[in-house]
Amino acid sequence: MNINIPPATQALILVNVVVYFGQMLLGDQPFLMFALWPLGTDIGGVSFGPWQLVSYGFLHAGLTHLLVNMLALFIFGSELERLFGARWYLGYYLVCIVTAAIAQLIVAAVNDYGVYPTVGASGGVFGLLLGFGMYFPRRTVVPLFPPIPMQAWVFVTLYGVLELYFGVSGTLPGIAHFAHLGGMVGGFVMILYRRNWRL
Repeated sequence: MNINIPPATQALILVNVVVYFGQMLLGDQPFLMFALWPLGTDIGGVSFGPWQLVSYGFLHAGLTHLLVNMLALFIFGSELERLFGARWYLGYYLVCIVTAAIAQLIVAAVNDYGVYPTVGASGGVFGLLLGFGMYFPRRTVVPLFPPIPMQAWVFVTLYGVLELYFGVSGTLPGIAHFAHLGGMVGGFVMILYRRNWRL
């Protein structure tokens, strides 16, 4: 694997890291308006705003959350940026962030999970994961857990099925499973568009 990080992926990682350290230095309060809040929320003047469809994807709930997402962004995003080119890759990533947010808003409106904000790059990362599995299906991937080598298409399929199960069953609460799936749906739509309408 090429360890050189292409420029758009570098920029995404840098922005996420800088924002995280801003959260650590300033506390969460200044960033509350940039997290994704359910529609109709009004807590201390904080409510849903359209910019949150993107901004939430650059906030993280903790160091582990950040590190896992940035590692996946580096591994899967670097390969896709080399394939797509920086401009199309950034568009792809941002679409996945937005479709993940929309999925989360829909699920929050349908189910009473309580009022809490959603943060993290995971929706975009799951879109990258989907793209990696579709363009490099035979590439060997070794997950952090369990550390068993498997082909990328198997890894992506298992992850998608697990996210659907966790979301429907309510297993592992506090994780935006349907946002992850929304990111994958956004990636799938973008890939269909690219294959059918792009040279």
